[in-house]
Amino acid sequence: MHSAVTNTASHPGAPTARAPRRAWVALAVLMLPVLLVSVDNTVLSFALPAIALDLAPTASQQLWIIDAYPLVLAGLLVAMGSAGDRFGRRRMLLIGSVGFAVLSIVAAFAPTAEALIALRAALGFFGAMLMPSTLSLLRTVFVEREQRRLAIAIWASGFAAGSALGPLVGGVLLEHFHWGSVFLLAVPVLVPMLILVPLLIPESRDPAPGRIDIPSTLLSLAAMAPVVFGIKSLATEGVSGFGIQTIVLGLVFALWFVRRQLTSRSPMLDVRLFGQGSFGGAVLVNLFSVIALVGFLYFVSQHLQLIAGLTPVAAGLALVPGLVAMIIAGLAVVPIARRVRPRVLVPIALLLSAGGYAVIASFATAESIAPVVLAFVMLGVGIGAAETVSNELILSSAPPEKAGAASAVSETAYELGAVLGTAVLGSIIAARFSAAIELPASLTSAQADAASETLAGAVTVAEQLPGAAGAELAASAAFAFDGAVVVTSLIGVGLMVAAAVVAAITLRNPRPVPAE
Repeated sequence: MHSAVTNTASHPGAPTARAPRRAWVALAVLMLPVLLVSVDNTVLSFALPAIALDLAPTASQQLWIIDAYPLVLAGLLVAMGSAGDRFGRRRMLLIGSVGFAVLSIVAAFAPTAEALIALRAALGFFGAMLMPSTLSLLRTVFVEREQRRLAIAIWASGFAAGSALGPLVGGVLLEHFHWGSVFLLAVPVLVPMLILVPLLIPESRDPAPGRIDIPSTLLSLAAMAPVVFGIKSLATEGVSGFGIQTIVLGLVFALWFVRRQLTSRSPMLDVRLFGQGSFGGAVLVNLFSVIALVGFLYFVSQHLQLIAGLTPVAAGLALVPGLVAMIIAGLAVVPIARRVRPRVLVPIALLLSAGGYAVIASFATAESIAPVVLAFVMLGVGIGAAETVSNELILSSAPPEKAGAASAVSETAYELGAVLGTAVLGSIIAARFSAAIELPASLTSAQADAASETLAGAVTVAEQLPGAAGAELAASAAFAFDGAVVVTSLIGVGLMVAAAVVAAITLRNPRPVPAE
């Protein structure tokens, strides 16, 4: 079988060549799993009100429905990226696609909150096979740096677009179908990919792979899960010995993981890459950016539907300008990046995103949706531009044979950011909402518990109450939720400013890495 692109690794003396036209078709195919996984990160936040009304999860279960998927995904990305380097990146992409599609169909009909959480975690396992493969295969397909930078810009824009497109797609589906329909999106996306990938994408792998390191895989999961769980505990229950202890436990496993990588002859993750300022700084930029983006979509989707009273489609349409701005910014920054240094360009973009959060903090209780639209446009432009530059720096800093592992680090930052976006900002919203809402004395204990747990629960209980009592509870819930949004928005401003400072200090053009 003839592939669309010759893997230049097989021609050591070949000059750096521009990719043929079919390489761009291959890029379009590689965008399918990117869009799917990124849509899956945010579409469920938008479907959360419908899920909450149907499955009646607790506040903690509601957060885990969102977080189980990116938590497992983030914990396994480095391991799967390393496996792709060893066994073949295209092979991992195809296996992950089949597993993801099958489990998505099962998840669409989950009968309970517990079952949905378990299926989301299982989806994370196969999703971890998809993302590192797509980005690392780009390095095989696009050897010339300027073309690769444009390809990565399209890749990053696709990821950002998918994250922002999730609410709109979810809105359209939820308007006409059961919430499970958001999971069935995987089938029409992955089926054509299974057909086209073998025809268009060449196989690539590390010519000298190390051994499979199962202990490192387990250590990476053991490091991440306690930290996220501890953050959730501190945000919802307040400062406690249990929350602090779980975070410390996770950090101990993280140090153990790093020590193992430093002493291994063939580490699963070459942590020495973080010694390059451009690599480590770009990873942190990705992490902070996605925390801000996912956290924003988590609370805005609920505000637009449950407080502003928009239908799912109308709420999704309100976010379209930000989606378009994110895509345009990601592509438009490519020619700018040739002339402006990353340590200047990225901080400017991130400060624009900080301004978007400042808008939400200032107008969170406003009845108009205009502040939400403006805020998302500012956030989208900043994140779209920053992540295009940071992803190119990450991939350019790594040796070609470690493209899968480096790509996995980039994706781990994305997915860990998705986890923390809901774990931190979502938990703070839940805690402040429960503390601020004022409940009518006439509520039963079951109604009081439901109303104080989540905004969706409060809206449901309010609809059950007569006249003035229902209106009073609904108004109190809206006030409490938007008050919590003000706090989380100020945290979002701080995250973006911190990311801008990190970028200004650390980002620089990497030392040239020999082409494959």
